[in-house]
Amino acid sequence: MVAVSEQNLKRLVDSESGTISREIFVDQAIFDQEMERIFSRAWLFVGHEGLIPNPEDFFASRMGRDPVILTRNKQGEILVFLNSCTHRGMKLCRYDHGNARAFTCPYHGWSFSTNRDIVEEPGELVGVPHFDAGYGDRLDRKRWGLVRCPNVVVYKGTIWANWDTGAPPFLDWLGDMRRYLDFALDHRDGRPGGSEVIGGVQKWRVKTNWKFVAENFAGDMYHDISHRSVDTVGIGPGGKGRRDAQRPRLAIGFSDLGHGVLGELPHTVEPAYSPTFASDPEVEAYYRRIYDDRVRHLGDRPRVTNSVGTIFPNMSFHSRQPRTILITHPISPTEVELWRLYLVDADAPQPVKDAARHYYLRYSGPGGMTEADDMENWTYASESSIGSVARQQDFNYQLALGHARPAPGLRGAVQSGTYSEENQRIFYRRWAQFMAGKDWSELMPESDPAEVIANAG
Repeated sequence: MVAVSEQNLKRLVDSESGTISREIFVDQAIFDQEMERIFSRAWLFVGHEGLIPNPEDFFASRMGRDPVILTRNKQGEILVFLNSCTHRGMKLCRYDHGNARAFTCPYHGWSFSTNRDIVEEPGELVGVPHFDAGYGDRLDRKRWGLVRCPNVVVYKGTIWANWDTGAPPFLDWLGDMRRYLDFALDHRDGRPGGSEVIGGVQKWRVKTNWKFVAENFAGDMYHDISHRSVDTVGIGPGGKGRRDAQRPRLAIGFSDLGHGVLGELPHTVEPAYSPTFASDPEVEAYYRRIYDDRVRHLGDRPRVTNSVGTIFPNMSFHSRQPRTILITHPISPTEVELWRLYLVDADAPQPVKDAARHYYLRYSGPGGMTEADDMENWTYASESSIGSVARQQDFNYQLALGHARPAPGLRGAVQSGTYSEENQRIFYRRWAQFMAGKDWSELMPESDPAEVIANAG
């Protein structure tokens, strides 16, 4: 087993020469340090407001290997708690979602409330069997309340959390990657926000390392060889290839933040409209009208459109068709649990939502034809790297090494061609920074106050 230290990080991740040790994809000690040094400090996606629409709704989520409860109390606050009773550690919520006035442990009956009309601070211990006879005044109910995540942010319906009280603000963490995420979350007519989750959350497990999935969506456009059979069957929304009207993409990496995206630079000219759902006139008419509305609403404001990317460490998204969010939850060095959420304009007509859902399901998720190809790649890459000889070998990340150049209009970003591994090299440099245990002053670029204010609108 290989523990990560300053001394061996250069051997494990040499992003300058473009080689990465297979050990970081299969070793248990490295995985354990990832949970401590990355997943207990990074901003992590935990859910969407649409999963907890009503007071006292809850949704069982994850942050690394820690199970958490995402809930909305009667006062409308969105809260995240460790899904573990403070008495003996029993998992409080064993259902994926539901509605509960209090969280009661099924082991010994301790109960916790989130509502401020009952407790001062959400998560306080409010019920203990045999309290008077067994504890008297010796049990401090406030001391034994649920462990609450100190940092929770709602961004255009998505919910993010962070355990580290010294962590940077979420928008600083996101940086100008925000522009690409926005296109996935905003209404297709250009209004901020306005998307909803349809069909719940698909969950399934894959025998692979979490980083294979994250890097795939951060910058791997050249694995299309895997999808040639899918391309020929016409699973696209218009009955053509996988994605209708796809234009060439750039690899755009955020060097100081670890995020990566395959997409376009911000531009002021809306690309010409191209039919998407040509086989369904009603749905096609909706997208054509929405396109015209977007051009009218946005005018000459810079925007980015079609893209797929990864926000470090484990949140990936498609922003156009399919329009989805993928969360890669690490289970072990060679197993992940994948969650897919599917997005559509909240006020779209039902036929539009149905057409989108049908396309999303044949493209992505455990039954998706394209995702099936990816899962096969990730599984066999892990399986063939775990042996005693194989794990001594390096992976090659040298494609387009040295060809990156600044990306105009994006803070701290570089661009390279469609066929490049620059985004992967950026991802693993960021990984190495966290694994080295650097403090936040070293991990985050300095912000220009004027830029922060300008980008907060």
